[in-house]
Amino acid sequence: MIPCAYTATRLRAFVLARAQPYGISRAKSIVVAVRAFLRFLGATGRCAPGLEHALPAFAGWRLTSTPRFLAPAAVDRMLAACPRSATGLRDQAVLLLLARLGLRASEVAGLTLADLDWRTGRLAVCGKGRRAEWLPLPQAVGAALLRYLRRARPPWPGPTVFATVKAPWRPLTRQAVSAIVVMALRRAGVETPVHGAHVLRHSAATAMLRQGASLAGIAAVLRHRSPRTTAHYAKVDFALLREIAQAWPGGAGC
Repeated sequence: MIPCAYTATRLRAFVLARAQPYGISRAKSIVVAVRAFLRFLGATGRCAPGLEHALPAFAGWRLTSTPRFLAPAAVDRMLAACPRSATGLRDQAVLLLLARLGLRASEVAGLTLADLDWRTGRLAVCGKGRRAEWLPLPQAVGAALLRYLRRARPPWPGPTVFATVKAPWRPLTRQAVSAIVVMALRRAGVETPVHGAHVLRHSAATAMLRQGASLAGIAAVLRHRSPRTTAHYAKVDFALLREIAQAWPGGAGC
């Protein structure tokens, strides 16, 4: 089709056809590219000027899905299935950090011995933006860490807490932490809609919510920058949805 024959209807049909196989991010990129091309054609007199305004942006919403998480019983079964070997002691400590404190896989992999403050019962976590924050160390998590450090951690001089069990020793990576979660779920026979370490972060947030923790308290533990991210977890509890629901104009409140 020659540029002078372009119409708003044809342009929209073209963009929709091109964007159909892709996600919202790629679809938005296609709209930007076509608009730029139309501005060039209009500036050079090859098509009617202003046709780029015929292409509206694709709508996109963040945090629209329900968080995917494991029930507390499934988390407990996964933890109990860890073997008594050196690998099992390491994996159980890793899983407890993920499931009880909601740490990210990269944060567990980057945890160092200097981050553990046994005197005050807390640990430092360096998350997104390289911000170091202190979190309380629950009794069960601290006990698992001590068992691993005393009985299973290899004798290597590296600063990170977690390392491979067999030589040559090296620190665990973010991918290795996620693989530990996948293997633990498989070993315990736990079915989950998603795999990897992040499902345990969602599970920790959901468990805190159902135990009565406030959204502000959960945000502090998970170190969320935006309250909207924490409010995402309120979807699993209709009672707490009232904390963030806005009244419908002209109608009764929730």
